[in-house]
Amino acid sequence: MEHKLPPGTQLVEERLARIFSVSRTKVREAIGRLVHDRIATNIPNRGAFVSSPTADEAREVFFARRLIEPNLIRTVARLATPRHIQQLRAHVAREAEARTTPGREHELITLTGDFHILLAEISGNSFLVRTLRELESLTALIILLYDAPDEQHCAHDEHPRLVDAIEARDGERAALLMHTHLEHVEHSLKLAPPEAGEVDLESVFA
Repeated sequence: MEHKLPPGTQLVEERLARIFSVSRTKVREAIGRLVHDRIATNIPNRGAFVSSPTADEAREVFFARRLIEPNLIRTVARLATPRHIQQLRAHVAREAEARTTPGREHELITLTGDFHILLAEISGNSFLVRTLRELESLTALIILLYDAPDEQHCAHDEHPRLVDAIEARDGERAALLMHTHLEHVEHSLKLAPPEAGEVDLESVFA
């Protein structure tokens, strides 16, 4: 989620066990969960690698999100309490702080993804929470793989406008804003992956 491990990075059990001071069995279990969630890919006779979604898979992820999240936010607009609105306002404030503070780019990526998961949590649907967590993890990989440096993935006012619509209990406006927001994120990407290089796992997890 923080873009520390680029797509294509090999997840070497022995090295990760040493880095985290745990058994290889524990690492193998964790990698198995990542493979199950499609965040990692197991290649026979080679091992597990951070997934590298294709351009078509990237489009499928955003298509799925556009099917799910506009309806999700309609529900949130109906169910959100003043406490939920306060939570959302506090979250977008943290996003704004990270956006304007040098060196917090990775934190901003995580926060913008967590905003969508928070919406799912407010809906009270545990299945949607799990689904959004998986889709957000894949979206983080997709953004890293197809990043267009000159493009802005999440405009500074898009999440606050979603919260405004929720607070106004305008489910239809919230749904339209969410659909537009997800389209904007997808269209900010360039579907041509960069060449992968060697990644020092020890440095990443230091």
